[in-house]
Amino acid sequence: MRALIFCLLCGLVGAVGAEPEVDALIASGEAPPGVVFEIVESDEDALAWALPRVIALTGRLRQHYPGLPIAVVSHGPEQFGLLDSNRGGAFDRIHAEAEGLGGNAIDLHICGVHAGWYGHDASDFPAYVDVAASGPAQIRDYENFGYVLIPLRGND
Repeated sequence: MRALIFCLLCGLVGAVGAEPEVDALIASGEAPPGVVFEIVESDEDALAWALPRVIALTGRLRQHYPGLPIAVVSHGPEQFGLLDSNRGGAFDRIHAEAEGLGGNAIDLHICGVHAGWYGHDASDFPAYVDVAASGPAQIRDYENFGYVLIPLRGND
């Protein structure tokens, strides 16, 4: 068990230093209007690594830019890890971390179009998840407000 925890922590530390976009924002010395993290992965459990990475990167950004607006848009199969029906077992941690984003002033959106393709709608997700009409359109809206887009990928 200790070895597993150590490996997870090492992975988080590596992920934090692996984001050149975050490093560039910090190095610029000027806060953007906000940051939107984009997550598109093929695994329902991908949010298990992606949400801790968002939290760690948000911490780094807010050390330099307190109060920086942060959003997350998930618009691939990973968003289904947030279905109410996926509470329990392996998905409990994902739900706990997703719910905790709000306490860190991080907005969480998933794609309603993608959900609809698989027969799901907003009523299938918990209240702390905003089901946007379209994930890509939600990202464009943030970018139109000057937010910097930072894609997160599992192979980073």
